[in-house]
This record gives sequence, structure tokens and C-alpha cells, in this order.
Amino acid sequence: MIRKAVFNTIACFLISYVSLAQDFNYQLPPQAVIDLVDAPATPSVSIGTKAGKLLLMHSSELPDISDLAAPELRLAGIRIDPLTSGPSRSSYFINLSLMNLDGTNEVKVSDLPKQARIRSITWSPDEQHIAFTHTTGNSIELWVIEVVTAKARRLSEVSMNEVLGSAFAWMPDNHSLLVRVCPDDRGKAPLANEIPKGPVVQENLGRKAAVPTFQDLLKSPADEALFDYYATTELKLMKLDGSISSIGRKAVYGSFSVSPDGQYILLTRYQKPYSYNVPYNRFPQVFEIVNAEGKIVRLLAEIPLADNLPKGFDAVRKGMRSAGWRSDAASTLFWVEAIDGGDPAAKATYREQLYFMKAPFQGDPIPSLQLKLRFGGIQWGSEDFALINEYWRKDRQTRTSSFHPGMENGNLQTVFERSSEDQYNNPGRFQTIDNASGFPVLQFDASGKSLFLFGQGASPEGNRPFVDSYELKSGKITRLWQSEAPYYENPIKLIDIKKLTVITRRESVEQQPNYFLRGLRKKQLSQITYFPDPMPALKTMKRELIHYKRNDSIPLIGTLYLPADFKPGVDAPLPTLLWAYPNEYKSADAAGQVSGSPYSFTRVGATSPIMLVTQGYAVLNDASFPIVGEGTNEPNDSFIPQLVANAEAAINKLVEMRVTDRERVAVSGHSYGAFMTANLLTHSNLFAAGIARSGAYNRSLTPFGFQGEERTFWEAPDLYQNMSPFMQADKMKSPLLLIHGAADNNSGTFTIQTERYFDALRGLGATSRMVLLPHESHGYRARESVLHMHWEWIKWLDTYVKNKEATK
Repeated sequence: MIRKAVFNTIACFLISYVSLAQDFNYQLPPQAVIDLVDAPATPSVSIGTKAGKLLLMHSSELPDISDLAAPELRLAGIRIDPLTSGPSRSSYFINLSLMNLDGTNEVKVSDLPKQARIRSITWSPDEQHIAFTHTTGNSIELWVIEVVTAKARRLSEVSMNEVLGSAFAWMPDNHSLLVRVCPDDRGKAPLANEIPKGPVVQENLGRKAAVPTFQDLLKSPADEALFDYYATTELKLMKLDGSISSIGRKAVYGSFSVSPDGQYILLTRYQKPYSYNVPYNRFPQVFEIVNAEGKIVRLLAEIPLADNLPKGFDAVRKGMRSAGWRSDAASTLFWVEAIDGGDPAAKATYREQLYFMKAPFQGDPIPSLQLKLRFGGIQWGSEDFALINEYWRKDRQTRTSSFHPGMENGNLQTVFERSSEDQYNNPGRFQTIDNASGFPVLQFDASGKSLFLFGQGASPEGNRPFVDSYELKSGKITRLWQSEAPYYENPIKLIDIKKLTVITRRESVEQQPNYFLRGLRKKQLSQITYFPDPMPALKTMKRELIHYKRNDSIPLIGTLYLPADFKPGVDAPLPTLLWAYPNEYKSADAAGQVSGSPYSFTRVGATSPIMLVTQGYAVLNDASFPIVGEGTNEPNDSFIPQLVANAEAAINKLVEMRVTDRERVAVSGHSYGAFMTANLLTHSNLFAAGIARSGAYNRSLTPFGFQGEERTFWEAPDLYQNMSPFMQADKMKSPLLLIHGAADNNSGTFTIQTERYFDALRGLGATSRMVLLPHESHGYRARESVLHMHWEWIKWLDTYVKNKEATK
């Protein structure tokens, strides 16, 4: 009877699979999976140290498919909600509450908008107010919370505009905000003429302009008009009493930043000619400074269209970049420009020039430091101390140095230098606090002689987060605290430099994450929040961080999840899913480093494969899949053999543990993990089936590089050919389920990648199925889509893995 029931189930499933031309409604997975998908989100936390408050932010549930089906414009690399003049597909908070830093006196924020959809939450510099946007059905409103009363109110009926980024910024005076709004005289949106006046023509006259495969680009003059309409904004000054004054003229403003003294505004605006080949952030742009009344003080630079960057991940555009204000000065501007023309292939001793310009912004810029690597950001501290970061992607080099920002020709003093791949020697990140103007500056100790470092503490035993002090004069590092088993505890914010009191986020295998106050001097610990376990059904699930080695002795890891009642060696081996994502390395030593913690709590995302444990599967999640190319070798030179070696090592380990039935193993991954999945099914006999989500399978459609590959199709045609599952579709050895969002906007993973790959597999007779999720992008968000995806997973795996012999 059991065999007959299994056969009937499989038969019905296969019948549904051949009825693809008919209507197919969203399906539901088993209730255990539905309950996990619908589990409430744990609140997010924002810390107001000056206010002595924690802000708890409660997220909305998964949206309905009707939300994703709402009107949407896809222009210049972004997706716009035309009804609100903001981004489409946004996530929101629906409730807010405030509590003291010690966890007492939690109060819900009152008078929030009904059916609140809250974004862009920002404390005022003195932390007496919190501003946020609320998205209605047809506009974006600006609201503010008075922290002392925990009451919210709308500031104005004026419609904010978030098409190109945040709609507001606090002024340093704490009583007003600089806002980006839809123009008063905007009028109605232009209508696209359905009858074309002629063809769309692009021309190139011998100029090299190689670009990645961007999505959602402008395609016609009508698109340009729509982009101008929705991206054009006005800047206004809005006070807390609701009064408004205009600043400057209408423009397509990309960004705006107020100086720490509130006297000047740095503006970036985009101008024509636009491009149909790159997103808006590569359009021609203008940098300028205006005063608080909007009058132009200085035109800083006009940067041309950047559609012809040199080849390589270390390439940058020419001219002014990364412009911003010195956090620790009243009104001093800084920026960098590439000395090497932005070309990583150019031979150069120095590659970047740092410039300063002080108010009133007259005369020539002041050249300061020259950098040997690419500029990676500055952490400002004081008149005589700041930290600057550099990187070089090609050889994974990263460097942090100190310098004297008050000296025009100061020297760099190396603080840290390492490979970005080497997590065991990662010193952590220097901590900052917000100054009186609301700008981040380095957090010094009480003596002003040391800084603080927070780090993950990667080690062969897993991550053990830490707090260190760094002595400025000697460079001596002292360990102040480190997370200890059986807990995984992350330092979040140092709130008292004298008592060394830190807010941490603490969890264990048995205890869900919550926030704590930890006193490092007196070794005190007290709990602040008491968030409940959002997924108690997973409490009994078994979990183990397992270690094993590849055939070339590179250490690998993965987290194994098992049903609660399974006993290895006693019960029959389980059908198993291997979930992974390939990562590229230039060092075999770095590739073998352990990541993650054996003591973290299990909270799964809505699309997580771990849910398959509820259906009787073993799941090896985040299995190590390093692709290594040392010296002059590139990782992808041996991509396929290394993929197979990674998979083989994982399966051998699971079989050795008596967990897995070698004949019933599936492989799955998302994006580049989907690419991995298709290649493993093509080039090995290790798997009974596979599931590939939102991948790219034909590398000739990404001819100017992909993932970590810098070489072009014409430089390495054999590599592109051999790495493309589409080109090897006749070698497919196992059943493959392809899932893709029908509106994927990720660079390289166009939905057509899956459509054409499925056409090839079907034409060659391979067992395959394609599922296109309507309105979904690269990640899946609608509840209907997510639940249907789980139904597809379970049905496919039950048919071709769990009940493999019955299916045959």
C-alpha cells in the first residue's frame, strides 16, 4: 500500500509537470514550512547613546503578490513606484517603541500613521528627535518623533521624493531638516507615444566602451523623459514647526550633504547626455557647493559620462570621486582623484590623490596624501589624527594608515596591512561615535590616547567576537574582552568609555538572540531585551558545524542540520541537500579558514533550504566551495575540477558520518550558486538531482567579465565556453529544477538566462522543469512566491531524491 501511495503521489506530480501550457495556480507546501515562513520577524534595534534610548523597529510580514504587481517603472538601473516617487519593492517597519538603555520603561511610539510603512529612520544630532518617512498609497510623508514623549507627528503634507536616495538629512541645529521633494509645478507624468517617430539608434565610432550587463536601463527618449520627470526634485529647508523655505533650483539631484557647521551644502546632480548602456550613477554629473540659502558658492567639477571605464575591478572613473565633509571640521571638503587615469593596468607608483578645500572655497584645491592603492574611505578623529583605508582587489591587498589631516604634505603611518581574504588576522573595525553635528568620528578612550576595535575574531574554532584597545603612540593592542563558548556574542556599541560598558547581541544554540549590557571593567552582564524564539518548531532540530578536507588538503566546513529524532548509524541514511555558493580565493590558506560560529542560534530566512529538515531531509548548509588560483593562476582556470572536488569531499564526509545515502543527494544554490549547481550536474555523477535558483548559464551573455572574472570573452573564449552549462547542455546527467524571478534585475542574471537554458535542456531531452515567479526580482519576496518555491523544492526532491527508486 505504501509503495502504491508513493507511486500515485509521483504520478500526480509528473502529470502536473507536463501540464505547463495550462493555468497553474500558486501551491502551498506542508504546514510546517508555512509556519516557518510566516514566523514573525525579530525587531531591529537602533541605539541612541546621547538619548539613553533603544529604538525597537518591528518589520512587516512578507508582502502579497499584489504589492509586487503594483505599477513600476524600470529606468536608468533603478525601479520606481510612479505613485509615490520612491523606490518600488521596499521593505518597511510597521511599529516602533522606545526603551531605556538598561531595558526598562518600554513605551510604544504613539500617534504613528495608520497602516504605517516606515523607512529611513534617522536620529537628530542631539538625539532628541527621530525622523522617518511614511509611504502612503500615493506619496511619501516626513514624520518626526519627540523622544521624551515617544509621540510621532507628520511635519508637512509636502510629498518627499526618494527616487535617487534618501529624502532628508538633519541640519546640525537639530531643529530643521534638508529635504528632497517633488517640484511644486511638476504637473502630470509624460505619456509614452505608442506610435514611434522612428527607430532607436546607438552608434560607436571606434571608442572602446565595455560595460557589464546592467539591467533596467533607459531604452528610448520616452524613457529619458520619464526619468527626468520622476528624478527631478527641489531642495527645501523644513523646520520642526512645519515651516518650509526653498533652497536652489530644480535638478536631478543625486546626493546632498550638509557641512558640520550647517553653513554649506555639497550637491551632486546629474545632467544629459544620458546613456542607454549604464545606470544613472554613471551619467555625467556635477559637483557643487551652495550656501544655506541655495546660492552657488563654487562649481567644483563636471564629470563626463562613465561608460568606458578601463578593464578590471580596480578601475575607477576619472575626476572627482568620494567627495564629502571632514567630520571633525566646520566646513572642510575632501575628495580623491585617480592619478593613474583610473586604469589598474597603468604602471604607477601612486594611484590616488587626496584633496582638501576649506570654506570659503576660493583658490585651488589643496593636494594632500598620495595613495599607492585605491581609496577606501576615511575615519576622521581630530585635527592631528585620522585613518585612511586603501585596497587593491586584484591581489586582495588592504591597508589602514594614520595621517595628520592638518598637514598638507603629511606622511602615512601604516596601522594594519593584510590580505582581505585573511580573516584570521582581521584586526576588526575602529569604533566611531556621532559628534555634536551628527557626523561620525573616531571614538577615543577617556585619556584620548587609545581607540577601540570591534572584530569577529575568526579562528579555527569559529568566530569569537572581541573588543580591543589600540594605543595610538605604540600601536599596542590589548584584548579587553572576547566572546566565550557556549555563546556567540557580538559587541554592537560602546556606550560608556569610562566604565567600558558595551551593548552586545548574545545568542547560543539554545537561546535566541537578545541584547545585553556588558561591563568590561567589572565583568557585569545584564539582559536588555527579551525577544521570544520566533521559530520554536526548530528548537529540537540537530545542528553541527562539520570539518572535512578536499583531496588537495584544503580544509572545508559546512553546517549540518538533521531531524530531531534521527540517529546516525541506527537509522537508515537520509536523503540530503547540499546548499552552497562558490567563493574565489588567491590563497589556499585563506580558502581553508573557518567562518561562522558553532554557537549561533538557528533562525532561518523565508527562502532557506534548512526548512527541508522538517520534511525528513539532511541539509548541509553553506558548505565551503572555494575556488583557488594562486600566483599567476586565476581561480577560474580550474573552476570545474575544484567544484567537483568540493562536492565530492562534502558527500564523502556525510556518508562517513552515516548521515547520508550517497545515491540520494541533491545540490542547490542561488545566483552564482545556481551556476554552480548546473555545472555540477553537467560535469559529475555525484547528485540525484539539482535545484538552481536565479542563475546565469551562458557566459557569452556576460562577455566583459562575471563574478570575480576580469578577463573578457575574447581574451578567454575557451574558459567562457567550458564554464557555461548552456554550452554543455547535452551533457546534463540529472534532473534539474530551474527557478527564476520573472523580473530579475541583478546584473548578469537576466531571466532569459533560465529561459534559454531550459529550451536547450528540453530540446536535448534532459529531465528539467522551469518555474518563473511573476513580478519577482533576484530574491523572492511575495508570500505566494516563497511558499510556491518551497512546494516546488519539496515535490522535486521527493520525486527525484527521496523516492528516487520509486520514480525510476
